[in-house]
Amino acid sequence: MTTPTPFDVNSDTEVLHRLRRAQGQLAAVISMVESGRECREVVTQLSAVTHALHRAGFKLVSHQLRRCILDEQDGTCADRLTEDQLEKLFLSLA
Repeated sequence: MTTPTPFDVNSDTEVLHRLRRAQGQLAAVISMVESGRECREVVTQLSAVTHALHRAGFKLVSHQLRRCILDEQDGTCADRLTEDQLEKLFLSLA
């Protein structure tokens, strides 16, 4: 049994940046709901949060895939995913 490849915080800074941005947007949405802002405004901001989370998820999967491809070239990839597993990861973000 192989062990999953851990996240590399140094190379995943873009993912963290996107997640922190989404976190800030979500806090703004919560504040908007609490202050009784108009539904249309809240939904617009909620859509931005959803988009930011999707982008972070895709970036996360693509970073992991790239890392595994590079590791596989030198024989060190511990987290081999089948084509079906990769497809499920991408589709779970849709």
